[in-house]
Amino acid sequence: MILLGLTGSIGMGKTTTARMFADEGVPVHDSDATVHQLYARGGAAVGPIGEAFPHAVADGAVDRQALAAEVGRDPAALKRLEAIVHPLVARSRDAFLEQARNAGAEVAVLDVPLLFETGAHEALDAVVVVSAPDHLQRGRVLERPGMTPGKLQTLIARQAPDAEKRARADFVVDTGQGLDHARAQVRQILATVTDPAWRRA
Repeated sequence: MILLGLTGSIGMGKTTTARMFADEGVPVHDSDATVHQLYARGGAAVGPIGEAFPHAVADGAVDRQALAAEVGRDPAALKRLEAIVHPLVARSRDAFLEQARNAGAEVAVLDVPLLFETGAHEALDAVVVVSAPDHLQRGRVLERPGMTPGKLQTLIARQAPDAEKRARADFVVDTGQGLDHARAQVRQILATVTDPAWRRA
């Protein structure tokens, strides 16, 4: 099974691109969606996070804003949070991959926002980076509720620069030219990686 990593900075269209892979019949594991499930009522991360950050849990679920405030005040807190969450996400990912293999999937996609930043790309067959021009990125993100230029700048600063990601990518999906163009790129990527000649390279 070919394992593709899918990543891209905020506002680049990664979620839309992931949906395009899914539309082509490719199983996709979404790390962000997994974290949301872990933080929800009954999620596996709620108890451990409640022990480490007591003020970050309310009504049986993780209050993401309260957690962000606690992590923001303590430089070591992010490491403690990652030590809780990353193994749980890895367990979900491993179960997903086992299910995909058992189902006979030829290709599977791991959607990971901080793919390069965490070193997760090293275990993959290839990396797909989703990109778009800077003005489109900013316009898309600033349309989100509660987003401000300051918040956007903070989020971008935590991520590797788009130019660096593009340079390290095996494939780039440019979402700046419309959905049809992006979908054509996704289909071309799948045609390339399922070609036996590519697998031998």
